[in-house]
Amino acid sequence: MTKENLNVYQLSDELIKAINMLNFNDFTPVQKQVIPAVLAQKDVVVKSQTGSGKTAAYAIPICQLVDWEENKPQALVLTPTRELAIQVKEDIFNIGRFKRLKVAAIYGKSPFYNQKKELQQKTHVVVGTPGRIIDHLDKETLDTSNIKYLVIDEADEMLNMGFVDQIETILKNLPENHVTMLLSATMPRDIDHLCSNYMNDPVYIDIEDKDKKSDNIIQKRYNVDERDKIDLLSDVTTVENPDSCIVFCNTKVKVDSVFNELIDLEYTCKKIHGGMEQSDRTRVMNDFKKGYFRYLVATDVAARGIDIDNISLVINYDVPKDKECYVHRIGRTGRIGKMGKAITFVTQRDNRFLNDIHHYIGKEISLEENPSPQAVDNARQEFIDKMDTRPEVKETKGAELDKEIMKLHINAGKKTKMRASDIVGTICNIEGVTKDDIGIIDIVDISTFVEILNNKGELVFNALQEKPIKGRLRNVSKTILADRN
Repeated sequence: MTKENLNVYQLSDELIKAINMLNFNDFTPVQKQVIPAVLAQKDVVVKSQTGSGKTAAYAIPICQLVDWEENKPQALVLTPTRELAIQVKEDIFNIGRFKRLKVAAIYGKSPFYNQKKELQQKTHVVVGTPGRIIDHLDKETLDTSNIKYLVIDEADEMLNMGFVDQIETILKNLPENHVTMLLSATMPRDIDHLCSNYMNDPVYIDIEDKDKKSDNIIQKRYNVDERDKIDLLSDVTTVENPDSCIVFCNTKVKVDSVFNELIDLEYTCKKIHGGMEQSDRTRVMNDFKKGYFRYLVATDVAARGIDIDNISLVINYDVPKDKECYVHRIGRTGRIGKMGKAITFVTQRDNRFLNDIHHYIGKEISLEENPSPQAVDNARQEFIDKMDTRPEVKETKGAELDKEIMKLHINAGKKTKMRASDIVGTICNIEGVTKDDIGIIDIVDISTFVEILNNKGELVFNALQEKPIKGRLRNVSKTILADRN
């Protein structure tokens, strides 16, 4: 995107640099309406389909507006799932990378102590699930006294999951004067309650009619008996031969069963559901984004807001019982202008749910004849060839940003009373380096991590081999930028 197009919003040079390196070709319709409204400090209620660029729509103005000098959190983003919290944290971190913004992800089934220690440091933005946010509020480990911006992301899912009371509890712990952004793919009635009680003359933005999600997705369905689903899945994936595919099931038990069947068929696949440890779920999602395997078998924990480039096929192995869930599942493909395909397996007992989906999306999903044995046989060799070929590993969204940044590890931390000012003072005394070359500093118990920007990592690394920090030479080594997660 050209600097002239970005300058219409008078964004900082640091944000413009990051946005260009993140390969924004143009702002999407939702971004063009939300960004100026939030920059003008207006509350917004946004209805826009999944995959339309809602996260960047609020992340860009938040990154522009927060004050780097302030140590307390200034923005709070609420998400319904841990996976979405991790992703939103990463998106905001990338956009605010050169502004050196600290972003914390706070969610359940992750060590509370580690989150507490992170929140004790300078933190600009907190992204989290409602339950864990309330845990920190109750234990007074999250200071919300300086929150100026609140985002309620995937608001319809929040309400479906019963989070409305928790959201209200969080709202009552925020300063009276703050900007509220509520974003959702659908607008159930309960959202009106939040808008009328907790928002100040919000701007309503509805993108749905201008940017219909379903226009980018070929939707088909096959009729099948439950006992024949695995055979149909094998036939469909052979004929479609996708580069990347998510197979959605309604239960954890079904995910485990389908995953085991695909492993027996020698598919390159992994699984994800709510019964897994969070560290395993995070690892699976990261590996899928990078393209280490082609097939992901998942419950709806992967249906909400997860942004993975170039998923060519979504298969609803089970018809979702919630019509809105269907929209979110198929929304994993055909994202931001790209074409995708969604296939749904329908048994006789699914007809009631299917009718609800047809009514909800405003059209009937095309019924197709199941793939013929001849079509499967004709496609089999090409399918085998692709399965035998290692998938191309994709760069993460922040990979381009990382290229001019080096992360250093210093073997001293809080227990030796190391402070950020000690690090900054020492590095700024290196010839050719200024404070603008110093990125995010993380000080933990016995270690300090500091990012060096602008391709000056080697210069700083070499200088610190002989330059004392706080009166002593320290062991300084290079580390991996991915360690930030």
